[in-house]
Amino acid sequence: MFETMKVVVVALAIVIPIRYFLFQPFFVKGQSMEPNFDTGDYLIVDEISYRFRNPQRGEVVVFKYPNSPSQRYIKRIIGLPGETVEIKNGKVFVVNKESIQVLDESSYLLDPTFTQGNLKMTLGKDEFFVLGDNRPLSYDSRRWGVLPRANLIGRALVRAWPFSVMAKIEVPDYSY
Repeated sequence: MFETMKVVVVALAIVIPIRYFLFQPFFVKGQSMEPNFDTGDYLIVDEISYRFRNPQRGEVVVFKYPNSPSQRYIKRIIGLPGETVEIKNGKVFVVNKESIQVLDESSYLLDPTFTQGNLKMTLGKDEFFVLGDNRPLSYDSRRWGVLPRANLIGRALVRAWPFSVMAKIEVPDYSY
């Protein structure tokens, strides 16, 4: 009995810090990230990276919904702190000090030629603009505004389920 208790205590001493401080599971619910993530997909979320580096454009992140922090959302980072994001004529423009960029989202959107909305939003320090991959059905920054950095939980690192599509989650290349 004592040996079993030792094994359980050691296992918990290893698993609990990993689960609560480094990685956590996340189940996708809803259609906002289709076709890349479907309801029932099981993701591993990296909670530690953003303590050492800034989030990057194109990363898929899990966060606390700003208007109800008990809810968890999953979206893709489009705009970074200090940038201006503009949606017009179905395209997404990102304006920063160096350039004006029309995002090429053809690698992850079914219809990369049309993003609904007509807005222009300048992001402050520690603010992000996020969009779902299924633009017509996504409830995202177009409707509720900016995502504060404090609400970020982490980046989606690996899809662990279903096994048929298990893979590391890649970040699209927006460089031209």
